[in-house]
Amino acid sequence: MTGQKKIPSFDLTRNYNRVKEEVRVALDRVLETQHFILGPEVEALEKEIAAYLDVESAVGCASGTDALVLALMSLDLKEGDEVITTPFTFFATASCITRNGAKPVFADVDPDTYNLSMESVMEKITPKTKAVLPVHLFGQTCKLELIKDELSQRGIALIEDCAQAIGAHRVIDKKICRAGSIGDLGCFSFFPTKNLGCYGDGGMISIPHGKEKTERIKSLRVHGSGKTYFHDEVGINSRLDAVQAAILRVRLRHLEEWNEERRIVAERYMILFKEKGLLDKVTPPVEESGNRHVYHQYVVKAERRDELQAYLEERGVVTRVYYPLPLHIQHCFSYLGYKEGDFPVSEMLAGTVLALPIFPELLPEEQERTVEEIAGFYGRHS
Repeated sequence: MTGQKKIPSFDLTRNYNRVKEEVRVALDRVLETQHFILGPEVEALEKEIAAYLDVESAVGCASGTDALVLALMSLDLKEGDEVITTPFTFFATASCITRNGAKPVFADVDPDTYNLSMESVMEKITPKTKAVLPVHLFGQTCKLELIKDELSQRGIALIEDCAQAIGAHRVIDKKICRAGSIGDLGCFSFFPTKNLGCYGDGGMISIPHGKEKTERIKSLRVHGSGKTYFHDEVGINSRLDAVQAAILRVRLRHLEEWNEERRIVAERYMILFKEKGLLDKVTPPVEESGNRHVYHQYVVKAERRDELQAYLEERGVVTRVYYPLPLHIQHCFSYLGYKEGDFPVSEMLAGTVLALPIFPELLPEEQERTVEEIAGFYGRHS
C-alpha cells in the first residue's frame, strides 16, 4: 500500500452521519412504545413502500432471503416443479427454490447488462415450469415485458428478485414501472449495504395486485397463523422488527436522492475511463435503453481481473467480485447435473467482472484516484 488513505468499496458511516438525528428520533419513538415486532411501524412502512412502488400492498419480513422463500411458498410448489432463474447471482436466489422443494433451472445472461436473457428463459420452459425468478442485478431492471404476457397465459408465476434494485425502473408501454411492480410478486432486501438498507436484517414482498396473496403471505410469515395460536398451514417465523421499520421509514425519504447520487458516481466513472483511454481494457456497465439503473454495484469487465484486483488492494483501493463462481457449478448444486461450459456468458463474467467502490458519498477525488490506479496497472499513466 502507498500510505494513502484506503478507499472502501462502501462506507456506511458516511451515510449514517447524514441521517443520524432523524434516525434517533425514530428509534426513540419505537422505544417509547415498547412495541418491537411488526405493529404500527411495520404497517406504516409497508404502506409507504407500496405507495413508492405503485403496488397494491407490501409485506415486511425478516430478510431478503425470507422474502424469496415466502414468495415461493405462496406458490405451493411441489417436488419436481421447476423454477427458472440465473446462475449469475447471489446464492439465495437459487437456494430458496430448493428450500421449497422445487428444482432450480438455470438460463444464461446477457453479456452487457448481466441480467437474465429473456430468450434463454423461454427456451428453458417445460410443462414442469411453475415460476420464473429473474434478478434485477446490480440495480438494473430485466426486460420482463418480453415474457410477462406469455408466462401469464401459460400459468407460470413471475417473481422479481429486487434485492439490489429498489428504485430502479423500466419504461414499459410509455409507463414508468418500478422494479417489484411488474411481475406477480417482488422480493426486496434491506441488508445494510443495499441502496435502502436498515441497521440489521430486513426484507419485504411487494404484491402488485391481489388481496388474497397479501393475506396468505402475511399468514405464512407468522407460522401460517391468521388468528394467534390457530394455524391453517405450516409457515415460518419471519417478522420485520419495528426498530428496523422505523429506520427504513427515515431512509426511504432519502432514497431517490441517494440513488441519483449513485448515478452521478457512475457517470463520473465513465468520464474518467474515457479521459484515461481505458475503454479497451475496462468495459463499464451498460444502462439499457428505457431503464433507470440505480447502481447498487458498479461492475466493470476488466482484462486480467485478478491481477488488477490484487494491484488495487496493494494501493488501498477495495474492490469486490460479484460473483466468482456461477451457481450451476457450485458444489451444492452438483446434483442438478450442470457442468462447466453450459452457461458460457455467466462463466465469462465470473472470470472478468470487478465491482469498483460506489456509494452515494464517494468523493470525486476518491474516484479519480481509483481510476488513476487502474490506469497505472494498464500502463496508461498520464
